[in-house]
Amino acid sequence: MREIAVIGATGYVGARLVPVLLHEGHAVAALGRSTRKIAGRPYAAHRNLRIAHADVMDEASLCAALEGVGVAYYLVHSMNAATRDYAAADRVAAENMANAAARAGVGRIIYLGGLGRTEDSLSRHLHSRTEVGALLSRGPVPVTWLRAAMILGSGSASFEIMRYLVDRLPVMIVPRWVDTKCQPIAIANVLDYLVGCLRSPGTAGRSFDIGGPDVVSYGELFDIYAEEAGLPRRRRLHVLFFTPALSARWIHLVTPVPASIGRPLAEGLRNEAVCTEETVRACVPVRLIGCREAIREALADTREDRVVSCWSDAGDIRPPAMISPGDPGYAGGTVLEMSYACLAQGKVAPLWKEVVAIGGRTGWLYLDGLWRVRGWLDRLIGGIGLTRGRRQGGVLAPGDALDCFRVLGLVENRLLLLRFNMRLPGEAVLRIALEEEGPDLVRLRLSALFRPRGLAGLAYWALLKPAHRHLFKGLLRTLVRRARLPLREPPASYQGGREVCVLPETEGRRDGLR
Repeated sequence: MREIAVIGATGYVGARLVPVLLHEGHAVAALGRSTRKIAGRPYAAHRNLRIAHADVMDEASLCAALEGVGVAYYLVHSMNAATRDYAAADRVAAENMANAAARAGVGRIIYLGGLGRTEDSLSRHLHSRTEVGALLSRGPVPVTWLRAAMILGSGSASFEIMRYLVDRLPVMIVPRWVDTKCQPIAIANVLDYLVGCLRSPGTAGRSFDIGGPDVVSYGELFDIYAEEAGLPRRRRLHVLFFTPALSARWIHLVTPVPASIGRPLAEGLRNEAVCTEETVRACVPVRLIGCREAIREALADTREDRVVSCWSDAGDIRPPAMISPGDPGYAGGTVLEMSYACLAQGKVAPLWKEVVAIGGRTGWLYLDGLWRVRGWLDRLIGGIGLTRGRRQGGVLAPGDALDCFRVLGLVENRLLLLRFNMRLPGEAVLRIALEEEGPDLVRLRLSALFRPRGLAGLAYWALLKPAHRHLFKGLLRTLVRRARLPLREPPASYQGGREVCVLPETEGRRDGLR
């Protein structure tokens, strides 16, 4: 049986689709720009999984990764803070996909797009999703095109926006789009349809609207959420001057979703998103989940730390050049360093457990209030702040969001490498490393590396250096104390934090990981 490829395997839907396909016995190729991200997933060691590098902006890499593939799911979207013109990027990606699929002999493409009536004046976001579907359909490979409205599931950007708005605002100032009708769909039903189309060859070359059983306004959806969350019904004050830009700024301040994502979503809320046909239900019969049940399940997943994938998973995890092994100290510009180390008596395991549990509900352990103030200030100037949270249970993997950081890589019981993502005049990396120095002795090292951007960057480093010195020393002491290990040598400064354990790299390898 030919492989089933999932392009965008690290995205919100793709990360949930891969294990479902594996569970059904399919041979799956999980494709993405970073194989280390996919390798950090719980299903990465499955015997029927192939992990391979594929960049939709590089047709050659996409064609190579699609070799031997029978059906390819296309679940890629360029809407993120790093892409200024996501519509243009999505056009290029779709054309590359259509060409690469034809060259590799792929039998069918299954594409998940956005729901909106083409006769309406679609928002830029919905127009882009429609354009991608049209570009894929023009190619010689048959396309199954599914169009969905708001996806209800823990971790989806739309659901998280609703959750934070309703949770945090007893009185909601809302624009006119709150009365727009939509037909939300549970993430479980999205997966049902995606897998069901694979089983139904008759869906090839056709497009379908997919939605749940309920047609509601966004205001009614807020009320259902409040009831399921055990909150009083939120009062809504309607205003006429709430532009998409203002809506995006409000979303940015109240929720973890940044304005770069919030604005396209807010613009799309003016378009009615209701299914105009339901032929998919005859081709792929599924039990539809209502809004109330979907919200209840999403809240349970959130409370019980069962969030499989999240909007914040998207992000580049290529290590910056300033920490590339072998580069001289001046490569790529000035790199400033602040490194401290302490010696604890005991085993590595309990200390590592505390290191990977940092952030999220645990907080940043030492002077946590200062971290929060820094996060609030960052949100005010358009940054991500500390609101993205983290996966709980002491589990981290490359690509994970960790509050204001992105996990670039980790080596079990040895190294955690983080990129600082708040706004600042430069580029910053935090490295926490553990080294055994004999029987029952562990050296804990913390290094902050900073490449300043101009005079502002140099001034930023000099101004905050005393605070960082105090903060990093306190963090090391607190980690040792939480691990219940005796401290043999207190934190002291040292040089050499730029030396980095080489992270496992599989990008560019055809066979990927097994």
